[in-house]
Amino acid sequence: MYMLIENRTNSILHLKRSPGIRSWSLLVGIASIGLAAAYYSEDSLGWKLFYVTGCLFVAAQNLEEWEEAVFDREAGKVSLKTFNLYKKMLTLSRAGHEQVVFPLREIRDVNVAEEKVRYFGKGHLVVLRFVTGLSHPLTQSALMGSRSDVDAVAKLITGFLELDRTARQQDQELSSETGDSDADEHEDEYQQ
Repeated sequence: MYMLIENRTNSILHLKRSPGIRSWSLLVGIASIGLAAAYYSEDSLGWKLFYVTGCLFVAAQNLEEWEEAVFDREAGKVSLKTFNLYKKMLTLSRAGHEQVVFPLREIRDVNVAEEKVRYFGKGHLVVLRFVTGLSHPLTQSALMGSRSDVDAVAKLITGFLELDRTARQQDQELSSETGDSDADEHEDEYQQ
């Protein structure tokens, strides 16, 4: 699953993402290599602790981040938060938490983008596009496999922000403006 709905009201859309099964499996696999190396080696206790600690750090480094996105209409902003266990372990402080805040009124479009994932092929993620030309991914990690979950999240955000309605209104305004100018041109030709 790409992102899960934590809370959804008329004014707030709260989405969350946790590390997936592949990420946890990788963590357990790498950590068990360190434990096996420590258990079966005839090295000193210091070296055994080094094996276990080193593998735990490598395992934590490969663990995906916890991510959440909060779209708040009342505050008029979107907050994208990430929590990284590896950074938290290294700094032993709040350094593992990162937050980016954008005004909701500046979001122009929500798209699904394809991203190459090293060794695994292609993944998909939701990208927020702003009126300033800036693009920012909703999550740091792409979803491997089926694109349908990512499309569903993009459609949910588009509906919540009512971007589909504003696009239709702009199309109608453009068509009515061009329709009026065409009618004026035909009227000028008829008068001549």
